Amino acid sequence: MKKKKILFCIITALILTVMCISLLFYCGVLHFNNIDRVKYPIIGVDVSSYQGEIDWNRLSENDIQFAFIKATEGSSFVDPFFEKNWNEAQNTDLRIGAYHFFSFESPGINQAKSFCETVPKVKNMLPPVIDVEYYNSFKSSDDIDVTKIKKELRDCIDIIEGEYSVKPIIYMTNKSFEEIIQDDFADCCFWYRSVYSKAPDNISWTFWQYSNRHILEGYTGKERYIDMNVFYGTNEEFSAFPAE
Repeated sequence: MKKKKILFCIITALILTVMCISLLFYCGVLHFNNIDRVKYPIIGVDVSSYQGEIDWNRLSENDIQFAFIKATEGSSFVDPFFEKNWNEAQNTDLRIGAYHFFSFESPGINQAKSFCETVPKVKNMLPPVIDVEYYNSFKSSDDIDVTKIKKELRDCIDIIEGEYSVKPIIYMTNKSFEEIIQDDFADCCFWYRSVYSKAPDNISWTFWQYSNRHILEGYTGKERYIDMNVFYGTNEEFSAFPAE
């Protein structure tokens, strides 16, 4: 009987420990990736309508240096908070950039035009970003015509580069990198998403999204979390990015 009680106590303690750890991860207290600020001194966020109304002065006080703001998606969707975010973020010390969510369902030319018509050029802005990842019913390369998607993506890149005089950054998951990006788009800088593990050493990345479950002050949207990212380089390199 005594052994059963001890075993019960041990199992109960383990369950409670797992529950507590899970709760800390859920609440944004613990994170899978903890950043070394000596190695990665430049940290920033990416935001969209999910963050709702943003107090940019307050958000910029969270020891961050940059922000990427969602602008467009596909050929016609414009984030309803983009214009406000873009205008107000310029009044902070943050470097800002805009990103486009790439659709597998519309021509790259049309997507690029929508982005260019939506995002005004501003001083010292970060390069435009094209977010290439699987979504909805598109789960893998089996669900798309990879050759066609690569062509549409190249069209999108070329038009955006012509408008802003800089190569766009490609945001990618490991899957979209391996199945779409890696063989044909090495001329672009990469923004790699890996929120449960470290960024890979075999990929040359410029930005790394290391967490999607941080909680910062300065926004009131339905999404309580915010994405966190690092720039791979020093303060001086970030100030000069993109180097000509």
